[in-house]
Amino acid sequence: MNAPFGLIGFPLGHSFSREIHERLGRYAYELVPLPPEELAPFLRARAFQGLNVTIPYKQAVIPFLDGLSPRARAIGAVNTVVKRADGSLFGDNTDFYGLQRLAVRAGIPLSGKVVVFGNGGAAQAARAVVEAAGGKPLLVSRHGADATYAELPAHADADAAINTTPVGMYPDTEAQVTDLAVFRKLRGFIDVVYNPARTRLLQQAEELGIPRAGGLGMLVGQACAACELFTGKPLEEGVEEKILDDIARKTRSLVLVGMPGSGKTTLAAAWAQRLGRKAYDTDREIVARAGKSIPHIFAEDGERAFRALEKEVVRDFGKESGIVLATGGGAVLDPENRKNLRQNALVVRLVRPLDALPRVGRPLSRDRDALEAMAAAREPFYRAVADETVENRGTRDETLGKLLAIQS
Repeated sequence: MNAPFGLIGFPLGHSFSREIHERLGRYAYELVPLPPEELAPFLRARAFQGLNVTIPYKQAVIPFLDGLSPRARAIGAVNTVVKRADGSLFGDNTDFYGLQRLAVRAGIPLSGKVVVFGNGGAAQAARAVVEAAGGKPLLVSRHGADATYAELPAHADADAAINTTPVGMYPDTEAQVTDLAVFRKLRGFIDVVYNPARTRLLQQAEELGIPRAGGLGMLVGQACAACELFTGKPLEEGVEEKILDDIARKTRSLVLVGMPGSGKTTLAAAWAQRLGRKAYDTDREIVARAGKSIPHIFAEDGERAFRALEKEVVRDFGKESGIVLATGGGAVLDPENRKNLRQNALVVRLVRPLDALPRVGRPLSRDRDALEAMAAAREPFYRAVADETVENRGTRDETLGKLLAIQS
C-alpha cells in the first residue's frame, strides 16, 4: 500500500471510494483488493494511517484491532480503522451514520417493522440504525438470522426493507435478492448497493410506487464520517451534499433512445465530446460483433438474431458508468433491455417528426405506413424507459444545448 489511507476488500470491482476521498482533498487514498490469505499479514504490518473496510472483512478485521468504539462493539462490525499516535489500531463503524443520513434524506421511515436482507456487517449496522429510529429490524438471510427467505411471506406486513447484501451489484447487475411485491404495505426501500445506481430492486420499487434510495448516499456519508476520524477535523457544512451530487453526475451514464434516424448517434458523439466522455453506439457495436452490416444481419440471419445481439450489447454497456450511449430504435422493446438501460443512466428520448426520419438502409422503416405503425407500437416503450424527452427539430447545436441543460 503506497498511500497512507485506503479501502480494503475483495473484490473491489468498480468502487467509487477513491473518487470520494480525493474530492475531500485531505490525503492520498487508494483501493487495496486484498485476498483473504493476505488480510492478516497486511493488518499486522500496519503500513497505513487509516482504512475503510468493505465486504468481506467488516467482522474479520476485529481480532487485529486494539480497541473499538461503543458503536462498532454494539454492531459487531467495523468499516473504519484508524492508527493512533501510539501505533494502536482503533475500529469504528461509520456505516451507521451513512445509512441513517440516507434514510433521512430520502424521507424513508424506519420506525416500524423493517426487513433487512443480509446478515453481515452492513446488516448489523442497519439493525442498529432501525433500532435507533424506534423500529423493529428483522434480518433475513439464506441460512437464517432472524428469518430465512422461505419465511418472508409471514412478514409481508413490513413497513420498510433494506438490502445490505451484494446481490445485484456490478457486474451481476441482473440479480435481485427478493421480489418486493411480496410486501403489501411497504412505505420505503433502501438498497445499499451503489453500482448500479438503480438496481433491479430499486427499479421494481419505482414501478410499485414505493419511496426508495440507492446506496451512493450511504457511501458518501460513511466516507465523510471516516474522513473526520482519519483527520480529527470536522468537514465544512455542505461538503457531503456537494460530493454526493458531483459523484452522481460523474458516474451517471447518458442514454439516448428514440426512433431510427432521430439523431441519436450524431448527438451522442457531440454530447460526449462536450462532456469529455466516451460515446458508444449499440448498432455500431452489433455490426462489429457480427462482422456484417445490419441490413445483412436481417437478410441473412433474421430479426431474431439481430435482437439477440442487441440484447447482449445493451447488457454489456448498460453496466458501464459515465458513458454516453446511443441505442437502436427497437432496443426498448425488450423488457430486460429497458432495465439494463436505466440501471446506471439518465435516459433521454429524442423526438423528431416522422417526415424528417431517414429510411434508406433501415430494414424496418421501408415506407411511411411502416414507419407510422412502428412509431405507434414503440411509443409506450419510449415513454416507459425515458427520464426526459427532448425534441430534435432544430439544428444539431440547438438540440445539443437542450441535452447539456438536462445534464447541468
